[in-house]
Amino acid sequence: MATNKSRADTMKVAQVRGPGAAFQIVERPIPRPGPGEVRIKVQACGICHSDAFTQEGTWPGIEYPRVPGHEVAGVIDALGEGVSSWREGQRVGVGWHGGQDNTCPACRRGDYRNCRNVRVPGISYDGGYAEYMTAPIEALAAMPDNLDPLEAAPLLCAGITTYNALRHSGARPGDCVAVLGIGGLGHLAIQFAHKFGYRVIAISRGTENATLAHKLGASAYIDSTAQRPAEALQRLGGARVILATPPSSKAITDVIDGLGPDGKLVVVGADFAPIEVTPVQLITGSRSIQGWASGTPSDSEDTLRFAVLSGVRPMIETYPLEKADEAYARMMSGKAQYRVVLTMQHAK
Repeated sequence: MATNKSRADTMKVAQVRGPGAAFQIVERPIPRPGPGEVRIKVQACGICHSDAFTQEGTWPGIEYPRVPGHEVAGVIDALGEGVSSWREGQRVGVGWHGGQDNTCPACRRGDYRNCRNVRVPGISYDGGYAEYMTAPIEALAAMPDNLDPLEAAPLLCAGITTYNALRHSGARPGDCVAVLGIGGLGHLAIQFAHKFGYRVIAISRGTENATLAHKLGASAYIDSTAQRPAEALQRLGGARVILATPPSSKAITDVIDGLGPDGKLVVVGADFAPIEVTPVQLITGSRSIQGWASGTPSDSEDTLRFAVLSGVRPMIETYPLEKADEAYARMMSGKAQYRVVLTMQHAK
């Protein structure tokens, strides 16, 4: 597009002009960080299923045009007024938690993850489908020097969500933990669960994922098209925890009876349809259901450090920023193996 600015003053972004619109690659002025913010030179940005909130306009109050992206890995390029705890050139990531209001009841208890007015990059403000972005310092996670930004990006949403949910699930080393779904979330969950010392049972449709499940760390694989997954879990002794990763309430409903005594179903796959469960199913065996959402930047830092220590890495497909529309469609098709990541030209 025509511009009266030099390329040195502008950047490429992939923006959505309105609900349901295709991604447009346009040039914008490179933003300046405001007080309490930094500017990030984006190296990689993962594409998450939750980016559909922006593309489809299903999150209340989104202002357009909007640049999606909440799996951002890059380098601080400039500091806003009053920022002293971060430095230019520092490697950082930005995940789902893009800031909090610090005044709501949850924030006053230090529970920033459940802030009533949580800010989300790519929804509340422009995110990482861009060569540069600004973010408040409350959103920043320090990124280890020996972690590739292409691999770090998905860890800032899919990674932190599964890592954080598992470590707060109550499961102990040696416990039976089932992971429902081997996709963008599930393939990371199996790795984390294995590294935590759990006996990991992977559940997915068909036989084609069995070999990968074992390679990632599962000790058993259940093909949900060949047998009832709940019955198969009970034959294995029942699960202490089932981590439900697919956005399918039907699939989640079908595994509830696979919980063992005091078992917990932890839901991280987002679906608007109801999960069907009876009180008797929960009362019998003292079972429970819990939802889990991502985590704070400090949780992201824990996730990144643990990934470096343990060797957990996402399986990724990469696309240049200019092909954001194609990359988003690939993610939404469910055929990606297993996370889609946008790369920036200046990151080469």
